Amino acid sequence: MHQPSTQARPSIYYNYQVFQPWLASAHPAQERKQVVIVGAGPAGMVTALELARHGVASVVLSAELQLSQGSRAICFTRRSMEILQQVGVAERMTEGGLPWRFGNSYYRGQRVFRMEAPHDEDDRFFPILNVQQQFMEEYLHDACAANPLIDFRWGNKVTQIDQHAGFASLQVDTPEGPYTLESDWAVAADGGRSGIRSAMDLPMEGTSYEGFFVIADIQIDLPFPTERLAFFDPDWNPGNTILMHREPHGIWRVDYQLPPGETPEEALQPDSMKARIDAQLAMIGHAGLKWEMDWSSVYSARTLTLPEFVHGRVIFTGDAAHLLPIFGVRGANTAFQDAQSLGWHLAYVVKGLAGPQLLANHSTERVGAAREIIHEAGKSTRFMAPPSPGFRLLRDAVLSLSLSQDFVRPLYHWRTSRPHEYTHSMLNSTGDDNALFKAGPAQGAPPQNVRLGANNFLLDHLGGGFDLLYFTDAAALPESLRQVTVSARAQGLPLRVTAVGATQPVLGANQHLPDADGHLRQRYGIPANGGAYLLRPDQHICARWLTLDATRLQAALHIALPQ
Repeated sequence: MHQPSTQARPSIYYNYQVFQPWLASAHPAQERKQVVIVGAGPAGMVTALELARHGVASVVLSAELQLSQGSRAICFTRRSMEILQQVGVAERMTEGGLPWRFGNSYYRGQRVFRMEAPHDEDDRFFPILNVQQQFMEEYLHDACAANPLIDFRWGNKVTQIDQHAGFASLQVDTPEGPYTLESDWAVAADGGRSGIRSAMDLPMEGTSYEGFFVIADIQIDLPFPTERLAFFDPDWNPGNTILMHREPHGIWRVDYQLPPGETPEEALQPDSMKARIDAQLAMIGHAGLKWEMDWSSVYSARTLTLPEFVHGRVIFTGDAAHLLPIFGVRGANTAFQDAQSLGWHLAYVVKGLAGPQLLANHSTERVGAAREIIHEAGKSTRFMAPPSPGFRLLRDAVLSLSLSQDFVRPLYHWRTSRPHEYTHSMLNSTGDDNALFKAGPAQGAPPQNVRLGANNFLLDHLGGGFDLLYFTDAAALPESLRQVTVSARAQGLPLRVTAVGATQPVLGANQHLPDADGHLRQRYGIPANGGAYLLRPDQHICARWLTLDATRLQAALHIALPQ
């Protein structure tokens, strides 16, 4: 029998709650489910919340009885916050989080590069927000627990998955023994050491780097702003790299690279960690400052992905689908994008609004995103932790030149995680006016937020299905367009029409957004005589027009939902 720990995890600043296990004896009827999600980390819970947002029920299985140990992911990007806004936890994140937008790189005591992430008045969220993962998981779990479409089961460990014609059968172990759970679809969100991936013997493609980094979370009072700090080749750790981040609740993250040959077990010895953290504090001018350890771990940089995320009735997501280095805040932020994509793709297949090709599209898009991230993150990884003498020679040359030459300093840029653009998606319209636009988000791009008022933004009004932004100041949509939207909704397609630029309700539109100064029109590249955008349920653009008629809209919807 599976016996997860009932001892609350230790932490200086976070009070872990130990939940009661879900036991089959209290729920004897186990009918087949629509979706079972294995894993209750960020990817698993956001997938469940996204499915619920589209009206699909799911079961979430966690082998543990409490949230994950340690701060783990702490940096969340603007796009991640937009996704978390959709599932209802962004406000709690911002209440306790630390926003920031600058990063500093140091070499031989000199700041040689300062990164500035773009931020303007149209952005509701900062480029990055620091929040420890336990809090983020708490907010997601509370949202799951409050949602009647999500059945959350603590202390349930999946030991086997068998696939059959049209469904999967899961063997689940609990503190009182095993039970069998059938599901139309199983989502493997069981993390980087995915037992499901191993059991299915699915190889990953990419590179594993040999170097190790220690993560140490310490409670300390340091007089520095919330900005990313990177130190290259310091005297106390020659040839290696150190990163520092401020976290909420008086915690600082210190990441330091280990010299070749040192094992993780040796590195995590208390005396070793104390000596190194003290040396880092001394280097930044705070020798002898009192600190206390909260949590520590060791990681290595890996850039790996499954070549396909959909395997029969099992779909992989998050770290179970790919392993990405932390440089550039890739892990959880990529998992949120995975989950947002999977949520709507799978929901529309479950509800019969599209055929299996839609899930194939999800796999193609997200594998493409993983490979793009691997390409970008690989550059950062090779700079942070050179994998060969040749790369080290190049990196050291950049370090040396950066003391006096401005032109090499941008090479320090850590290529922060950004949302993938599905430029070549099979869901993009083939007959729109994308190529004719001179501004605005293009096909496959995520939406561009626009401030509409003091606490009012465009993305506050979108999401939950397909969104048609129709730019007009007329009193009604053309009759032919109204007929297309009515017909689509009659077939079960969630399609909301927003009339942009109208000062009063527009016949045929679900809502209207005034645009008196034309700012929204300008940001979306819409000319004075109007135009339109069609956004997918994940808000990525799948069509845009300078002129829209019923035939073009019908064609775009048909392409976006392959049968």
